[in-house]
Amino acid sequence: MARSLERAYEGALADVERQRLALAELDRHCPAPLSEPERRALRRLAGELGRVWNAPSTTDRDRKELLRALLDDVILDVDRARDSASVELIWQGGARTELPVRVKHSTVKRSGTRPELVDLVRRLAAHSSDREIAIVLSKHGWKSPTGLPFTQRRVRGIREGANIPPAPRTPPAGTGVSIMQAARELGVSTMTIRRWLQEGLLPAEQTAEHAPWRIRLTDEVRRRFVPTVADGYVKLDEAARQLGVARQTVLNQVRAGRRNAIQVVEGKRRGLRIEIHPDEQGLLQLVDEREG
Repeated sequence: MARSLERAYEGALADVERQRLALAELDRHCPAPLSEPERRALRRLAGELGRVWNAPSTTDRDRKELLRALLDDVILDVDRARDSASVELIWQGGARTELPVRVKHSTVKRSGTRPELVDLVRRLAAHSSDREIAIVLSKHGWKSPTGLPFTQRRVRGIREGANIPPAPRTPPAGTGVSIMQAARELGVSTMTIRRWLQEGLLPAEQTAEHAPWRIRLTDEVRRRFVPTVADGYVKLDEAARQLGVARQTVLNQVRAGRRNAIQVVEGKRRGLRIEIHPDEQGLLQLVDEREG
């Protein structure tokens, strides 16, 4: 009997010690109480929350991060019979807010996607991901049949409903490459590629306005991107000055294939260079000679 009591007593002492260590661990992780200056600072920041939320510089991503910092959970309870719902917001710290929400009832059929929209999605899906397609559709002002902006999920729904396969991970040969891939293969920045596209100096195409560019990297295009400046090539402004024409005229000549252009990709002399033949003489040179 004595030994049994002794074992029970030792077990109880060990359990007390375990509980004491667990309580000490909780105390160690428990944040210290806020000081009065910290409380005042929090009150001041809380008063600025509305201004920060509505500021033009605050992005949707910033707002999401702000909500994640303030909310612990959100519980949605839908009553379809009454077309109503309630949203319970559980804040960090345990406070709860319940909000009634009126459920919008739509009579629009979800399957009523316009044929021209399906055709556009089909053409874009040949090269673009669902996320990229959603961006393009939004820029074109398209809305879903229920009047909602397009998202990656809604684009996928249209694709699957129309049996449109997703874009292949590796584009087929000859269909062109993206701006990022072209920049990587040519050893320049994406900004340089976009500049060449804007000036019409790269063979490229878009499935639709705002769609990603598909650039054809032919051998002739690759030869335009060189490590050093070749003889007879000058900057665009200098070419326009020597030829006595506007910058755009020089670019139009390059675009039409009547004049060569290169992109120097290394050293301090990086940038666009235009070929000028020794026998070419512009109007400004003639004026300089007459004045001389």
